[in-house]
Order: sequence, then structure tokens, then C-alpha cells
Amino acid sequence: MKEKNLKRDGFQSKWGFILACIGSAVGMGNIWRFPILVSQYDGMTFLIPYFIFVILIASTGVISEMALGRFTESGTVRAFSKCTELRYKNKKIGERLGIIPVVGSLALAIGYTCVMAWIFKYTFMAFSGDLKAMGNNMDLIGETFSKTASGANLWIVIAIVVSFFIMILGVSKGIEKSNKIMMPTLFILFVFLAIYISTMKGSSKGYEYIFTINKDLIKNPKVWIYAFGQAFFSLSVAGSGTIIYGSYLSKKEDLIASAKNVAIFDTIASLMASFVIIPAMATTNTPLDTGGPGLMFIYLVNVLNSMPAGRYLGIIFYLCVLFAGISSIINLYESSVAYLQEKFNFSREKSTLIIHIFGCIIAILIQKIVGEWMDVISIYVCPLGAGLAGIMFLWVGGKEFALKAVNQGAKKPVGNFYFLLSKYIYVGAALIALIAGAILGGIG
Repeated sequence: MKEKNLKRDGFQSKWGFILACIGSAVGMGNIWRFPILVSQYDGMTFLIPYFIFVILIASTGVISEMALGRFTESGTVRAFSKCTELRYKNKKIGERLGIIPVVGSLALAIGYTCVMAWIFKYTFMAFSGDLKAMGNNMDLIGETFSKTASGANLWIVIAIVVSFFIMILGVSKGIEKSNKIMMPTLFILFVFLAIYISTMKGSSKGYEYIFTINKDLIKNPKVWIYAFGQAFFSLSVAGSGTIIYGSYLSKKEDLIASAKNVAIFDTIASLMASFVIIPAMATTNTPLDTGGPGLMFIYLVNVLNSMPAGRYLGIIFYLCVLFAGISSIINLYESSVAYLQEKFNFSREKSTLIIHIFGCIIAILIQKIVGEWMDVISIYVCPLGAGLAGIMFLWVGGKEFALKAVNQGAKKPVGNFYFLLSKYIYVGAALIALIAGAILGGIG
């Protein structure tokens, strides 16, 4: 079928784009996984390599994916096809490879829909007082989460409906406006939580732990591998979401500055989550190495219920998580919605409806295996998508193509250092993420 050019929606402001990209990056990895890694690997022992990798990935992969989308004014499939057409006079190769990140993004969105269902339910329970009513009965708290994880059909539908109504409004009226509300609110609420918890007895132990440096542990390659994995996945480089958001950005905007801002605020969000969760757990002597879904839906419920004003703190906390989740899920679904628009000339309304109905059905079916589902996607498909995007942009597109795309609108253009670092180190790092994830069962 012949592809037709549609009039594309787009972001209306630089900060609308930045907040949307921050929203796509800030998610469950920042709020429940990052604090656990900080805890497991002795605070600053983990943070030092993490900061190094954030700088590396933001200055290479994030910029490259934004630039690829903006320069081609396309989602992943068409962007890849334009690269292979430029080099090999063959669009089909790029189109076929571009399907991989789009399918991966959709699969991740479907798994994320299940997690969002849990978050919607827990946010409702926080407001209704049902979370507080469970007190410190760990059996009851655990049983509640077990029932939620195995069957939350109503809440999956709610998550899908919320995502649908934001996305059907379009990029500027839906995605941009929602992130302009959710992201500042998330940061404000997290700051409030952090300040409140800092006043509680025993919280100082949490801060002491965060600023710990273990000189022996920092030499352990495993710490560096997991720091890299967390930075890689936290910055949302997967060959899909960042590309499609970049395609909606004006060519007058400075991508290099935008990528820097995304990295800074994504890191701040992760740190704020750590400054809330680790000191909060320290106030109740909860083991700091508790990980997985149990942290947010079991142990933190117990911690919050042990604190003064715990019901209200729970409301604020789960609202933060809800906003982070919504902003991420709309980015994940956007790639496949845009693909249907580009490939089949569907309207945005029709594309959004098809993708969300499909996502809802599959999410309901996979509830009991969502952990395994998410592991497969994050271990194999996401780093593969990131690597393919890097190869298309830097290796297939070539130096002249890449630098022209990146430097459009840039106040301080980049040159050989960016290109070589991105072409060899970043693309190599994506391959390492794929191999290390397969060996270790996931690194992010």
C-alpha cells in the first residue's frame, strides 16, 4: 500500500517537548527499581557510575534518537526506511527492521498497562482509606497485592481509557498538555514528601546510607553493569518513543540542550524517589534491600501505615506514581499509533482506538505472566531497538547525515567527538546491554 503524507501534529513549545520526554523517561524504574539499586549497592557506590552512564547515554543515544525522528519527520519504521534508502536505495530493509522497536514498544506498553492497573487500584485505595485500614497486617497486604496482580480487569480498562482519552486529543492538546500538568505536579509532590520524611525520627539513617561509598564494592563490575542498565533503560532509549517524540519537534529547537534537560530531570526524579523511599523505610527498620513489585505494593504500604499522617502520605505517593506511569504509557503506545497513521493513512482517532482495544485485550490475557512478559521485552527487544536506531542513524545514515540532523537549531553544534562516541561507544553499549541482560536475566 502506498504511504501518504499526513499533516503532522507536533509540540507547541520547547518545554512541552522536554516535559513529554521527561514523562516518557520517568516511570516505575525511577520510583521502585532505582531506590532498590541505590540501597543494594551502598548508595553513592552505585550513584557514581550511574551518573557517568547517564551523561554518556544522554549525550549520545538520547540526542541521536531525537534527531533521527525530527530530521525524518517520521516514526521508527519510516525513519529507518529513509536511512536505508539514503545509503542502499532500498526502503524495505529499513521498514522491516523498524518494525522490531515498534512491536517492542507496543509489547512493553501492554505489560505496563497491567502495572498501571495496579497503580490505579492502589491510588483509589489510598483515597478511600482501604490501604490505611490494612494497618501493618503483612498477610492481608500481601494477599491484596496477589489478588490485584492476578486479576485486575476493571483497572486495566480504566488505565486504557485514561491513556486513550489523552492520546486521542493529539500531540499538542493531549500528550503535551497532560505532561505540562503531571510532571510539575509529580516533582512538587515528591519534594513535599521528601521534606516531610526528613523530619521523622530515624530518617537520618537512610540519608547516611545514600551517601555511603564502599571503596571495595565500587570495584565490582556488577555494580557498573547494573548502573549502566538502569541509566540505559531510565533514559528511554529503545528505538521508538524518543524517535516519535523527536519527530513532533520543530527544527528550530536545540536538541542537544533538550537531551541534557531530559537527563537532568529524569535523574532528579530518581534521586527524589530515593530520598523518599529509603529514609521512609529506615524510620520503620524495614530491610532496605527489598525489591521487585513487593516494594511498592506490599512493604511501602506497611511503612506508610506505620507513619503519622500515613493515609495522606499514601495518597500523595501513589499520585506521584500514577502520574509517572500515565506519562510513560502514552509514550509507549504513541509509536504504534503513529505507525498506523503513517502506514495505512488512518486517522489519529482510528489508530488510537485500534491500538488501545488490542492493548486492553492482551493486557487482560497476560496478567498472570506480566513479569515474564516484561522481562523478555526489556532484556531483548529494548536494547535491540536502541542498537538498531543507533546503527541506522550513525552507521547507515553516516556522519554528514547525523551531524546535520543533530545540529539543526543547536546553539553549540557538535562535531567529530559526538559522532565517534555515539557510533562506537553508544552502539557498542547497546549491544552490551543486550548480551549482559541475557546473561544476568536483566540489568534494568
